[in-house]
Amino acid sequence: MMAAEHQRIHPVHDVEAQHRPLVPQNIAKSDDKGIPHRTFPVMHSKPPKRRRSCCCRFMCWTLSILLILIIAIAITIGILYLVFRPKLPKYSVDQLRISQFNVSDNNTLYATFNVAITARNPNKKIGIYYEGGSHISAWYMETQLCEGSLPKFYQGHRNTTVLDLPLTGQAHDANGLVNRIQEQLQQTNNVPLNLKVNQPVRVKLGKLKLFKVKFRVRCKLEVDNILGASNDIRISRSSCKFKLRL
Repeated sequence: MMAAEHQRIHPVHDVEAQHRPLVPQNIAKSDDKGIPHRTFPVMHSKPPKRRRSCCCRFMCWTLSILLILIIAIAITIGILYLVFRPKLPKYSVDQLRISQFNVSDNNTLYATFNVAITARNPNKKIGIYYEGGSHISAWYMETQLCEGSLPKFYQGHRNTTVLDLPLTGQAHDANGLVNRIQEQLQQTNNVPLNLKVNQPVRVKLGKLKLFKVKFRVRCKLEVDNILGASNDIRISRSSCKFKLRL
């Protein structure tokens, strides 16, 4: 009994633990001279998903609407083309008469032309309203000789209209201009002229009258002479080009 009482169990003390430095769990030792470094958890910033998704949806909706509008316009134009079969109008200069081509004492040229222009509308279902505000001019090289305008009228389906247009005007440095024309006649036996026409019109599709557009016609002529007044001007060459401007 006495031996059992004196035999007690004592806890074993870790000698190394007594001399071990206390280091917090979130501190790691550095291999460089044993200096501890504190480690922090890496925080990653998340992008704003909601704002980005809203922008993407807006762009998708915008592109989709634009694509639908383009397709609708293309389909409409295709249907109108198949229904009306539009053709460009045609123009030609058939006759030129000069009633005045005189040089005054102050070196000014006074010119009066009468031009016969034929306008053809080859369309079966399209009419053309020739509106006011038109302008036609006759040019030799870079010099405008005379000018005028077209009357207001409606040209129906498959219609041919002959327009007799008076053009009047004046040009300075008349002697120099006449000398250039005479040299041109000696070299080529003809005189090149340009007719420029700017005409606002409205196109009628069936019973629908569309918005106003501009016809632009450029005609190149070659005539045998323009010096002096003469009713027998021969047109040796004539070609007209048509353009449509919105």
